Amino acid sequence: MIGSIFPKEVRFFDLFKKQGDLLVEGATVLQEMVRNLERSEGYANRLEDLEHKADENTHQTIELVHQTFITPIDREDIMVLSSRLDDIMDYLEASGQLLHLYDIKQPTVALQELADISVQCVGRVRDAVSKIDNLKHADEIHRLCVDVHRLENDADGAQRRGLAKLFREEQDTRLLIKLKEIYELMERVTDCCEDAANVIESILVEYA
Repeated sequence: MIGSIFPKEVRFFDLFKKQGDLLVEGATVLQEMVRNLERSEGYANRLEDLEHKADENTHQTIELVHQTFITPIDREDIMVLSSRLDDIMDYLEASGQLLHLYDIKQPTVALQELADISVQCVGRVRDAVSKIDNLKHADEIHRLCVDVHRLENDADGAQRRGLAKLFREEQDTRLLIKLKEIYELMERVTDCCEDAANVIESILVEYA
């Protein structure tokens, strides 16, 4: 009876889709930045702008939770998923800022690999959150989440190989320290994607 009087608010799914699109744009900007480090300031500014937009979208989601009597999925799940998606953008933006502020001039193989994997991983998350409004897509969502876990493992490997190469070959200690920190931040992007995928999978289990 309550559900028939107070219709479930479905704008949450639109906000999730918007956040997913912002994340894909952010990952793509970071990927382009790694390939064009001579223009790092412009890319860093674009990432900062996207991070602000993502923050605003997150705030709108949280406000809607507080304003809504009946949510389409558990309100705690909405809050946690929104937070995990926001974390992804935070690490994308932080990676771009350090690439610029540390004045990295040459893209390493690891930087390129991590940026490429991030684009793929973020894309899977975007596709998954875009489909959670319809459980008919449960199998496809699950496959996307499995892909996220695989890509996170790929990023771990890229980071380890990159660090090994740095400590084996890099003679400039300051550059080594800078790149090590950036590698860790970029790998965290995929960690956060995996965190988001875990929340999505728990929602599937809860509402299956």
